[in-house]
Amino acid sequence: MYAIFELGGRQYRAEHDKTIKMDKLDAAVGATVSFDKVLLLHDGEKVAVGDPYIEGVKVTGRVIQQGRDRKLRVFKYKPKKRYKRMLGHRQEFTAVRIMQIEGTGNNQ
Repeated sequence: MYAIFELGGRQYRAEHDKTIKMDKLDAAVGATVSFDKVLLLHDGEKVAVGDPYIEGVKVTGRVIQQGRDRKLRVFKYKPKKRYKRMLGHRQEFTAVRIMQIEGTGNNQ
């Protein structure tokens, strides 16, 4: 069984007992978070697709880590103009372990 949910303009695939690395959430480590904007639910036999969301379905998880990703280097260069710039960026993330997917997709 898996579900696809939306959070912050991105879509994530959630399966039971899997870890998802997503954009930073305002939740402490060990806190329980739930996502109710479920777009698709597949239970092994049938698929429920929302319009745009499936009502009554919720994905619940536990925050296991707050951190920052590895540094991404951005190099800007313009030939023959002596222009070079090196920039770096570290994106903050939250790692969430999916505990359960609740509900059924009956609104097909």
